[in-house]
Amino acid sequence: MEQPFTFADDLGPEKIVYIYEPRVGLHAIVVIDNTAMGPAIGGTRMSKDVSAEECFRLARAMTFKNSAAGLPHGGAKSVIFGDPSMPAAEKERLVRAFAAAIRHLTDYIPGPDMGTNETAMAWIRDEIGRAVGLPRELGGIPLDEIGATGYGLVIAAEAAKDYSQLSLKGAKVAVQGFGAVGRHAARFLADKGARLVAVSDSKGAIADPAGLDIDKLDALKAEGKSVVDLHGSKKIDDIIGVECDIWIPAARPDVLREDNVDKLKARLVLQGANIPATPGAEQRMHERGILSIPDFIANAGGVISAAVEYRGGTHRAAFDAIAEKIAANTRAMLDLAKGRRMSPREAAIKLARARIERAMSLRRWQA
Repeated sequence: MEQPFTFADDLGPEKIVYIYEPRVGLHAIVVIDNTAMGPAIGGTRMSKDVSAEECFRLARAMTFKNSAAGLPHGGAKSVIFGDPSMPAAEKERLVRAFAAAIRHLTDYIPGPDMGTNETAMAWIRDEIGRAVGLPRELGGIPLDEIGATGYGLVIAAEAAKDYSQLSLKGAKVAVQGFGAVGRHAARFLADKGARLVAVSDSKGAIADPAGLDIDKLDALKAEGKSVVDLHGSKKIDDIIGVECDIWIPAARPDVLREDNVDKLKARLVLQGANIPATPGAEQRMHERGILSIPDFIANAGGVISAAVEYRGGTHRAAFDAIAEKIAANTRAMLDLAKGRRMSPREAAIKLARARIERAMSLRRWQA
């Protein structure tokens, strides 16, 4: 039988649901990729422009991420089409309408993503009784507040030190996307002795080889300003070409492509965003000897924290689980890549896929 989508394969997706509710202006897509390991956890993104295929790629990344982390959850993703900076009342109405529309998709547990936050997850849980990444007042572990994903990136960097021959102390760091993930990663790396030398957001990029003041950058973002407003900083046209040791993509998908990846002047790439590099860019980094830690290995801190929260765990338990799982997975992936002479992404997919296929073999699938 011919497959209905060019991106479908033996793992999924299990469901692609298009939602349109004209009375509130709701247009959304939900992709539930694979639930062999358990109900799927995946973020709810708010964006003006995400295709069904991109939503699937993000859902597949969650399938691999949850599998690699050894979580009893499959992968999914959803997107609500809209401007995340819309007025709060309008955003609440749209998110609540989305929640009502997915009420019966009980194998999907939403979490925060680009354009949504703990408050949005509280609205969803209020409507349908399930969500992760909730506010602390509702028993949640607020992912953005504690920096779970950024913390995981630093754990991955530490685990990769012996493979990249790179010490974090004194390492020069560039962060593309100084948001919930990027700013925490910069701070945790600074605690290890690294130095932030370049940063960007949607308004532009700045650099300073002597180091940028993270506290001042945080204060600017808290005021709703851009990193380019940092007094005394030098604006640059393209952060990809900044000379650094560690480069962190923490923004949109596919920021590293075949047409720009050769600009990179880094030794280690920590993928803070989901699917931040095209397959061709991944291969090119491998050929150039740039160690790139794949998204679903490096940035799993958020979903690990979410899974701990879902079972009533604490902030401390979440950080302990992140440290244990990401360190072990990074080393296992890099050992396999070295032993089989394959790229880190190829090795990571091989490890994650083996666990998913084992889980699928233990389930009774019905038509």
